[in-house]
Amino acid sequence: MSYLSELSQSSEYLSFRSSIPLRKVVVDSDGSKAWSIFDSGPKSVSCPLVCLPPVSGTADIFYKQVMGLASRGVRVIAAEPPPYWNMKEWCDGFKRLIDYLELDRIHILGASLGGFIAQKFAEYTKNCPRVASIILCNSFTDTSVFEYNDSAALFWLLPSLVLKRMLMGNFTADKVDKRIAESIDFMVERLESLTQSELASRLTLNCAPGYVQPQLLKDMPLTIMDVWDESALSSRVREDLHKSYPQAKLAHLKSGGNFPYLSRSDEVNLYLLIHLRQFDGTNLSASYLSLHRMPGSPQAEEGSVSYFNQRDKFVKIT
Repeated sequence: MSYLSELSQSSEYLSFRSSIPLRKVVVDSDGSKAWSIFDSGPKSVSCPLVCLPPVSGTADIFYKQVMGLASRGVRVIAAEPPPYWNMKEWCDGFKRLIDYLELDRIHILGASLGGFIAQKFAEYTKNCPRVASIILCNSFTDTSVFEYNDSAALFWLLPSLVLKRMLMGNFTADKVDKRIAESIDFMVERLESLTQSELASRLTLNCAPGYVQPQLLKDMPLTIMDVWDESALSSRVREDLHKSYPQAKLAHLKSGGNFPYLSRSDEVNLYLLIHLRQFDGTNLSASYLSLHRMPGSPQAEEGSVSYFNQRDKFVKIT
């Protein structure tokens, strides 16, 4: 199947592709695995926001964050991994990428699988911290919630078409608004571009038995972002994530589907700015500008967002 979605033909996406180059970075000794990254914003910032995609995503699904936040002085790196088949291998490769880019620490926006890996990477580097903070979008702490948990070891054998059909089942077929429909079309288009080994390795990481130890991240500045409408994750999975991090800030969107960074980018970018501005004036700042009460911040639709501390329940709407 080959077609062009509306978002991939939009002026914003075309501007993104024409102004920010796609870089291929090889960090593994065998030279066969290349990370794909879009790096935007001031290179003098050594603690940028790094965006990690879900199973079906490529680095460019975060183009609205790259364009929107870079215009406010934030360095944003959208990163897409090569095939890694276990979590240690992935974390080792990601650590080498960070070293190659000469980054001290990073903030991570992780979507679904990207969020799970962000937590595991923070665990993995706990003794020599490389993660300054995490924003989790529609994510989880335990892979046992997925139906293919028992057959994850066989994904490498399955043809690409079968793997894609497994993922397509998570894309809602219900009637949705235009922006959510456009985000689904764009993600289907991205899914079609992935190879068998990319899909199989990501599904293996997503479904192989694994869980996060949240007590190891209890001091990590963390924001949990999720939507109140229908998404691939059940309400139980979201509740388990909230219970795992009672210290986390909660960022809720009334709607947005599985891919709010595409369908509700203004609201998502607003939350990211709110999260990142707590690091203003420190060596962990993701921007060379002050993000506190910055003029021209994106305005979300009134009543569509709420941001509060889970423990103290006070509202912080900007």
